[in-house]
Amino acid sequence: MTEITPLQLHERILKDENLQLLDVRSHAEHAAVHVSGVHLTPLGEIDADAFAHESGFAKDQPLYILCASGNRAKHAAAKLVKLGYTQCHVVEGGTKAWIKAGLPVNRTASGTVSMENQVRIVAGGIVLTAVLLTQFVNPVFIWLSGFVGVGLLISGFTEWCGMRMLLARMPWNQSSDSCCGK
Repeated sequence: MTEITPLQLHERILKDENLQLLDVRSHAEHAAVHVSGVHLTPLGEIDADAFAHESGFAKDQPLYILCASGNRAKHAAAKLVKLGYTQCHVVEGGTKAWIKAGLPVNRTASGTVSMENQVRIVAGGIVLTAVLLTQFVNPVFIWLSGFVGVGLLISGFTEWCGMRMLLARMPWNQSSDSCCGK
């Protein structure tokens, strides 16, 4: 696995429109904004039996992997190397870095809420509920706030977020359109 900058990948895309591009974000994240021509397979849906067949990606060709910031793409690359993909390239900084570099993206004007904001909304709601329950029902509910705090700390240090994984499976974050440009 190697890393490539968004600008380097964009230059390659301009030279060759048949590059293998993979987005491993959730359906909702992809629907809101994505690089043109990427194939969407959320990280949790990459498995040995179906991925090669469904994506059509050749195992011996360069495969460029995007997520929001780069962390999920690294996890996907590790999975794909185990599946026999020999040339996995993670896009440094992911889609966020791509956008920050001013490179073209496809955007949907729908009212989708980003996965990061969904996590913040749910975490904030749980903490507020726990504070109210602690105040008016039973002091033991304070531990619910502590549980959320530990989850946020783990997410901050490791970039692994269990709540994001759960939210990605919610019906409002699903789409019947599983690929774009392939």
